[in-house]
Amino acid sequence: MSGFLGNAWLWMKAAHVIFVIFWMAGLFILPRYLVHHQEALADPVQAKAWAEREAKLRRVILTPSLIIVWVLGLALAVNLGLLEGGSGLGWLHAKLLLVLLLSGYHGWAIGYSKKLTAGQGPLTSKQLRLANEIPAIFVALIVILAVVRPF
Repeated sequence: MSGFLGNAWLWMKAAHVIFVIFWMAGLFILPRYLVHHQEALADPVQAKAWAEREAKLRRVILTPSLIIVWVLGLALAVNLGLLEGGSGLGWLHAKLLLVLLLSGYHGWAIGYSKKLTAGQGPLTSKQLRLANEIPAIFVALIVILAVVRPF
């Protein structure tokens, strides 16, 4: 099944990278929104405005980008021979694991947004600011694996 994309390979790869950028933009801004939302919990008007911003970010950027990244990424991985047990794909397995973990972070952030909408904010603003660094670390590792292919 490897190589099934043919001449579409580069177009699929370009689209994958474009939607990764969109997804990462959303993952970089959402934790900042969460900080502001949490700090606004005492003001119902402001808290509602942040909840609406988060919902729009989720609906317009985060969820569609995540879905497209996974669909295109899996197609590209299958094209490389992922299902055939091809050799030299250790980097791809590691990348997929990191993307899976980053998707889990995405889910956590969405869940935390919904908790804030319900008026619950168990983390401190400092903890949320630190959580904002997680996507940057993951994307740096993912890019290194995809470009350098160290193993």
